[in-house]
Amino acid sequence: MKIKYLGHSAFMIISEEGLKILIDPFISGNELSNTPVEELNPDIILVTHGHSDHFGDTLDIAHNSGATVICCHEIATFIQKQGLNSVGMNIGGSISINDLVNITMVFAEHSSGIDFTEEIEEGGVAAGFIITLESGKKIYHAGDTALFSDMKTVIGDIYQPDIALLPIGDKYTMGVEDAAIATSWLGSRIVIPMHYNTFPEIEQDPEVFAQYVDEVSLGTVTMPLQPGESYTEEYEPGDEYESIDE
Repeated sequence: MKIKYLGHSAFMIISEEGLKILIDPFISGNELSNTPVEELNPDIILVTHGHSDHFGDTLDIAHNSGATVICCHEIATFIQKQGLNSVGMNIGGSISINDLVNITMVFAEHSSGIDFTEEIEEGGVAAGFIITLESGKKIYHAGDTALFSDMKTVIGDIYQPDIALLPIGDKYTMGVEDAAIATSWLGSRIVIPMHYNTFPEIEQDPEVFAQYVDEVSLGTVTMPLQPGESYTEEYEPGDEYESIDE
């Protein structure tokens, strides 16, 4: 399994059997991203909500790659109107990909209007995703969100993600302190911070976040990644992990 950070909240996850899952592909509009859009060839694109810094290059990538876009019903309808393949779902629902990987949509405390069209369009609900890989490992991408109690009582207690991808930028999402509390509630082995330093309004030091995590969450390793860096794990649970540059 490999998680490549593409900047902001964008990640490419390659599952243990090679399924390529791209999340929130804000690439060409992000000066900190160093991955050419043309090189991205996902099987699946997940979009957490309708804001331009998350929807990003979804249409171009889906058109070029033939990927299916999975998102909330309203955004899926918008994408289908562009002649592309999209599957809509809603909070609490799950979709199985090739009977190997499971995608579950969970709540996020945020707005979701499609804000890059001439007039803001209905974007349904903001969401996060639980991605259950072939081995049973679970990755939680929180999307844009505030701290909310479901992170403990639903996502942490029920889904128990192994790896959490959490926003820390503040102003539009959780800041470092609330994100550290979320980490303690989730109980994940690994937390990877996201949604920070892309713009001046969300400048944060991930090492400060790591310090807060160490104070409140025993047993969780904070793994900050620079755009272009990856975190990998072997297929078998319990194997050693490493973060590598590409």
